[in-house]
Amino acid sequence: MNYGQTRALDSVSFKAEKGKILGLLGPNAAGKTTLMRILTTFLYPTRGTALIEGHNVTENPIFAKKEIGYMPERVPLYDDMIVDEYLGFVGKARGLSGQKLRDRLVWIKASCEIDAVWKDSISEISRGYRQRVGLAQALIHDPNVLILDELTTGLDPIQIIGTRHLIRKLSLDKTIIFSTHILQEVEALADRIVILNHGRVIANGTREELVRMATKAEKVILTLKGDKEQVETYLDSLNEVEEVRFEGYRQDEYPRFFIKAVTGTPLISILNHLIKENGWEIRELFKEEPTLEDSFIWFLNRDKSKRRHK
Repeated sequence: MNYGQTRALDSVSFKAEKGKILGLLGPNAAGKTTLMRILTTFLYPTRGTALIEGHNVTENPIFAKKEIGYMPERVPLYDDMIVDEYLGFVGKARGLSGQKLRDRLVWIKASCEIDAVWKDSISEISRGYRQRVGLAQALIHDPNVLILDELTTGLDPIQIIGTRHLIRKLSLDKTIIFSTHILQEVEALADRIVILNHGRVIANGTREELVRMATKAEKVILTLKGDKEQVETYLDSLNEVEEVRFEGYRQDEYPRFFIKAVTGTPLISILNHLIKENGWEIRELFKEEPTLEDSFIWFLNRDKSKRRHK
């Protein structure tokens, strides 16, 4: 996808499955919003295409739209309308009428927890409620595919928890794609993660798969009795160690160190041998479990390195 001479998306390819939540993760300007606009037929791709429930978005955009519920980051709500009037209007625009529309409005009101503002003017409701009304308009026609951009922006912690619960429930019989730059949202919701950077997919997998792909070196926390300077110098001199970082003293005044091994080195085994050999009195020795944040940074740095050497 090109904007003039700028390539916003470059050979992006992935599959989202029914019953699963797919998270699009990436820094700002990674191409997430452009991708969502293509999937929802707001933009036509310069090359390539996408399928929504078997419908080609470039050849059959009307059919694709019928399958989609879309909540953009900034929902274009009509400020001069009352919440229930607005959602009724959207429902009618989506082809609902009569009892079916009334039933959906009842469900939407309860599920999106907007009963407190049901009769309020949209211009007067808070940002958090605007976000929930935006989700309601995406769900009014019970779509098979739900596409959400920055789902929890403006919500308070309790609202975030409630929204996550609703999305997980909806994912049982829908395909859900959501975009965010917030790692916690991806960890909390996504069954599968696609990481975008500079318009390209740089990683695609479950959280466990991404962490495993990015974790090439052991990271260990070691706390022991001894002189901080001497221990740090000794650890830093080991060929098997790539990095040593002093992390302060515990309450018992024992120094604590973060140690990163050279790739492929069994650091825990080596440290166990050194502890016995030197007679060190230790308080802690454990492998630090890698996080999605570690993996995310690793993939971004790898991509940066690849682009620099092109």
